[in-house]
Amino acid sequence: MTDLLMTTLISTPIKDPVPVFLMILGIMLIAPLLFEKIRLPGIVGLILAGVVVGPNGLGLLARDNTIVLLGTVGLLFLMFMAGLETSLDDMKYNADKAVIFGLATFLVPMVLGTGAMMAIGYDLLPAVLVASCFASHTLLALPVASKLGIMRSQVMTTTLGGTLITNILALLVLAVVVRAHEGNLTLQFWLFLIPSLIIYTFLILWGLPRLGRWFFQRFGHDEGAEFTFVLASLFVVSYAAELIQIEPIIGAFLAGVAITQLIPQLSPLMNRIQFIGNTLFVPFFLISVGMLVNPMILIQEPRSLVVSGVMVTVALGSKFIPAWGAGKLFGFNFDNIMVMFGLSVAQAASTLAAITVAYNIELVDQLTVNGTIAMILVTCVASPWVTAQWGQKIKPGEATTQNPKTGTIGDRVLVPVANPRTEDNLLQLAILLAKSAKGTLLPLHILLEQNSTISPEDKTRQNQLLSTAEMIAHAAVTNVTPIGRIDESIDKGIARVAEEQQASVIVCGWKGYSTYEENLFGGVIDKIVNRSSVPVLVSRFPLPIEHTGRVFIAFTTQQTYASSFKQSIELAKSLATELKATLQLLHVVAVRGATVELTGLELPPDTPILKVRGNFVRQVSRLLKSNDLLVLNGTVEQKTQLFSLLGHAPEAIARSHPQVAMIIAYFPQ
Repeated sequence: MTDLLMTTLISTPIKDPVPVFLMILGIMLIAPLLFEKIRLPGIVGLILAGVVVGPNGLGLLARDNTIVLLGTVGLLFLMFMAGLETSLDDMKYNADKAVIFGLATFLVPMVLGTGAMMAIGYDLLPAVLVASCFASHTLLALPVASKLGIMRSQVMTTTLGGTLITNILALLVLAVVVRAHEGNLTLQFWLFLIPSLIIYTFLILWGLPRLGRWFFQRFGHDEGAEFTFVLASLFVVSYAAELIQIEPIIGAFLAGVAITQLIPQLSPLMNRIQFIGNTLFVPFFLISVGMLVNPMILIQEPRSLVVSGVMVTVALGSKFIPAWGAGKLFGFNFDNIMVMFGLSVAQAASTLAAITVAYNIELVDQLTVNGTIAMILVTCVASPWVTAQWGQKIKPGEATTQNPKTGTIGDRVLVPVANPRTEDNLLQLAILLAKSAKGTLLPLHILLEQNSTISPEDKTRQNQLLSTAEMIAHAAVTNVTPIGRIDESIDKGIARVAEEQQASVIVCGWKGYSTYEENLFGGVIDKIVNRSSVPVLVSRFPLPIEHTGRVFIAFTTQQTYASSFKQSIELAKSLATELKATLQLLHVVAVRGATVELTGLELPPDTPILKVRGNFVRQVSRLLKSNDLLVLNGTVEQKTQLFSLLGHAPEAIARSHPQVAMIIAYFPQ
């Protein structure tokens, strides 16, 4: 009787929403922690947990409409985040190598995979679809490469560009196979698909960034509106993909590629997207995939072991062959070849997406789902291990080096906050610097010591400003130490705190012009610059910093001889990388025939360097665009004038271009 009761309880899935959600949250919490303890990816733990609690395991949860709905949202979010990690800019570096590797790592798995699956009894369409899963890959080991400091190496840019190509081609194969399975692969389908896909892709990759930039400019002050806009873009684009008869996951992937141009990698908005996706939506999808697996098939159907073995073998072999062949063609050594293999062998996001779609339309069976899970398990373990083992052998000279002086500029970033309307952009700049160096943000507010005592209202306002700064920093997962101070003057207080806190840089706001009195006697910024023993970034951001499309650094011939010139270039390079913006240099020559060689700057190979002759302000103003971030190199040689080397150039440029962001960088001599 007891055994019968237990069997009934276990075989009857839980229906009450509260315990169902509680069980899923428990799985999300415990499964990844347990598997990471035994050095296995958390993704595997979530899938296996779905197997255990699903209808083919203990039967505690049913794969009902709610699970399917949340799993579908998680699937789209997974592909969206894969797109966020894929930048079109990656194709600019080593474009020829990226194209060759991308085509090779797509075609070899397609040929080998199709042949292998047909050899074990699969029909053509299921074999082609499974082969497309071998062709796509997930950059699971990207954090490993980042920790090793090889992200800007040639092998990395080649692999990143190749990933974009092979994933898009694999998703297109999925769309065609699905239509063929449904019997709709006709001439009319091709005549409709090709033009509509071209128009659709153009509208997404060209139109969505412009729409997003306009929205963020108008409503960027509302963080909730920004996040909602991103989510709405994801689902609108995914639904539009259905309207042109392709899978929504293709639209989700393209939406990520388009949106990533607008969101800096280290921004609070990107952190929120990744946090919500990785902790809620994607785990729902992974658990729902686990519920599809039937472990009893391994016993009931021995052929399942054959399918799993073939899929694992082909997945490993078909990714090693193109990595080895392309690497030999490019002249890469074995360490670089193994890094390419390690990065491209992991099967997770696109593979799960494709198999889920195929299973839902009954194109593949549970044997294939089981084999896919086995393949994911093996490749997800192999990928980070291979990348770590051979990535650490890549010589430092093979990766982009970093100037030691600017490599620590973000260690302790001091940013005075006084105006609630302007502090957000200054904080975003300071956060980018601090987070890129894994440093600490030091928001500072100073109350001036007057003849009378400090009022409670002033102290309350100080606390509010510092609390706001701390909240913004925490939202971006940045270390923060707020500082409140009472001092006799603003400039002395900032300089003293910079010394006491061992700040590595000071970020100051600038209104864009100087009064007559400030030009004559020097303003607060003059005094901060003159007193400071660390770099000072005088900044002006009329629009949100994340809207930056181009970092534009302009300089004269005289400035190229300054010891701080290379530091300004390094700063501009770092900002362009973190803001996902292009970098352009403008060299203004005042004297006819004056030439200077720009050597040792270690610029990306396609960085445009424009050389013009004439008036500095006129030439810079002529080339500026509204979404530019203009970087100028300051000097402190003349103590009574703020912009001594350029005269009044920054102010003249700011007045003629009120919507252009500016940073005047002062480095101590």
